Amino acid sequence: SVEAALAAGGPERYWLRSPPGAGVAVAVTGSSGAAAAAGLYRYLRDFCGCHISWAGQQLRLPEPLPRLRTEIRAAAPGRYRYYQNACTQSYSYTWWDWARWEREIDWMALSGINLAPAFVGQEAVWQRVYRSLGLNQSEIDAYFTGPAFLAWNRMGNLRGWAGPLPPSWHLKQLYLQYRIVERMRSLGMITVLPAFAGHIPQGILRVFPRVNATRLGGWSHFDCTFSCIYLLDPEDPMFQVIGTLFLKELIKDFGTDHIYSADTFNEMTPLSSDPAYLSRVSNAVFRSMTGADPEALWLMQGWLFQHQPDFWQPAQVRALLHGVPLGRMIVLDLFAESKPVYQWTESFYGQPFIWCMLHNFGGNHGLFGTVEAINHGPFAARRFPNSTMVGTGLVPEGIEQNDMVYELMNELGWRQEPLDLPSWVTRYAERRYGAPNAATASAWRLLLRSVYNCTGVCINHNRSPLVRRPSLHMDTELWYNASDVYEAWRLLLSASAELGSSTTFRYDLVDVTRQAAQQLVSDYYLSIRQAFQSHALPELLTAGGVLVYDLLPELDSLLSSHSLFLLGRWLESARTVATSDREAEQYELNARNQVTLWGPSGNILDYANKQLGGLVLDYYGVRWSLFVSTLVESLNSGNPFHQDQFNQAVFQVERGFVYNKKRYPAVPAGDSLEISRKLFLKYYP
Repeated sequence: SVEAALAAGGPERYWLRSPPGAGVAVAVTGSSGAAAAAGLYRYLRDFCGCHISWAGQQLRLPEPLPRLRTEIRAAAPGRYRYYQNACTQSYSYTWWDWARWEREIDWMALSGINLAPAFVGQEAVWQRVYRSLGLNQSEIDAYFTGPAFLAWNRMGNLRGWAGPLPPSWHLKQLYLQYRIVERMRSLGMITVLPAFAGHIPQGILRVFPRVNATRLGGWSHFDCTFSCIYLLDPEDPMFQVIGTLFLKELIKDFGTDHIYSADTFNEMTPLSSDPAYLSRVSNAVFRSMTGADPEALWLMQGWLFQHQPDFWQPAQVRALLHGVPLGRMIVLDLFAESKPVYQWTESFYGQPFIWCMLHNFGGNHGLFGTVEAINHGPFAARRFPNSTMVGTGLVPEGIEQNDMVYELMNELGWRQEPLDLPSWVTRYAERRYGAPNAATASAWRLLLRSVYNCTGVCINHNRSPLVRRPSLHMDTELWYNASDVYEAWRLLLSASAELGSSTTFRYDLVDVTRQAAQQLVSDYYLSIRQAFQSHALPELLTAGGVLVYDLLPELDSLLSSHSLFLLGRWLESARTVATSDREAEQYELNARNQVTLWGPSGNILDYANKQLGGLVLDYYGVRWSLFVSTLVESLNSGNPFHQDQFNQAVFQVERGFVYNKKRYPAVPAGDSLEISRKLFLKYYP
């Protein structure tokens, strides 16, 4: 049941109790739907030993359902538990249908999330606005990117790349958005809608030639072919016209919960560092919100402050934040587990903020966590002098990886003090697999202390040689003891006879085996490099041969045995959205480009790398094969190895993969347990 027991802005609560009589095992009451759902998951997790995650669920309920001896009351220490990053929309959700969205929203509710963006379908509304202002379709088509890159179009980084958006795309996304906001609100979540940040298509300048707009510089490694977007001057009257028009249209379609998101300077240097200018920009964005909704609150990603600290000095940060009345903005301290901004901005100079765990970049695979930082960071932020913290958040760029870290962070959102992590992770393993097991408990405690416990400034970009363009200067540094992962691999395999039927166990065995193989690739790379630099051709042929002809194919077959590690699943989900063969080809090119070249010429090469069956063999494997054969040729001929020449040659291989039109299976093949055991017998050090 849901009780409106909340004064606006107070902490959320839930109650669990077992009423007298035999009819009901437990009654769950919450101050909102999301709070009640969190209470339900607490009961399932702590009293029934159940587990729900991206990798699967373990829902074997005890018979009869356990009754509670005493009532349990819980109050969240902060008002909000936030979820999603602007980039997740492209790295993870791009091709989702309603069934996948519904599952995610239900997981959000059970995880206690009560604040999240609803960004889907906004391009359809923008198209209506642009047409009403007088733009023609070709001008709009030249502005929107393809589906896999919309996150960066929305933040003013990119235009046109991998586009345009077909009419059917807009219709399908609108249909999804109606269902998404309805489902989120029915579960008591606050939806965050997009707002106008000031970026405009070039067509606006044709229709309104006297408008005051300036072209921003190129973003990342893109030149002005697909970047350099126009930014409206905050004083120009059209700023308010466009911003208010868009928001009114959006609210007319989807209603509102009065919280809006806009990022004007995401990884873009402002035109001036003058504090007065920065205040005018943030004030203009906020006024365009209140023009449509007088109750508007602005939710802003705080990534820009730590991304360009040389520009965002205290005076500039204060100016941008104080362009909005205190309390009418919420800042996401986006990378607080590694680079918290609240500490050097006096708690965002009085604006409320949410302590966020970013954790993942680009949706990369790779075991990683900063468990000590997230177990203590939120509590330290609450104790900070004059703290304005109003909640915790999960803001990964990509999901469906490292379930444990997200389960931990979600639980901490309801805690008043840190957890005892070794005993927590022991219970986690038991719930995840549905049975206590000494080997899996030991494996998880090893992973917890090593790969999941990066300390200091940790940036989880997978830089393993496996997923990077080969060179003689590759990074093989680890923040943990590699032998701990090998030992965890051995322990998990030893439990496979007992737990092999568990879907979550099979996923974890594949994931840990994949991590071990990733470490082995680094070892073989170092042998290859050493052999080349020592002019030892037999050793080079041996190490290169094992890597290219055995280890990488074996890893590919392992990944191909699990549905969540299939390239074909990603590509087929893109094709399924299409309504014609032409659209299917465009969407598949979007999907392939994002996980490889990320741009027409490898502009952000391998940023969104994934370890997927099909990709390892036909993309990473072919690169490594070319690298090894180039080194062998260099030793044979006596000609030095030139990285520039290799880069040109390997780019043809990379681009060839994007356009090869090969269909990859979307259904797994082979037995994950057998393949893992085979790899183990060959390669366990």
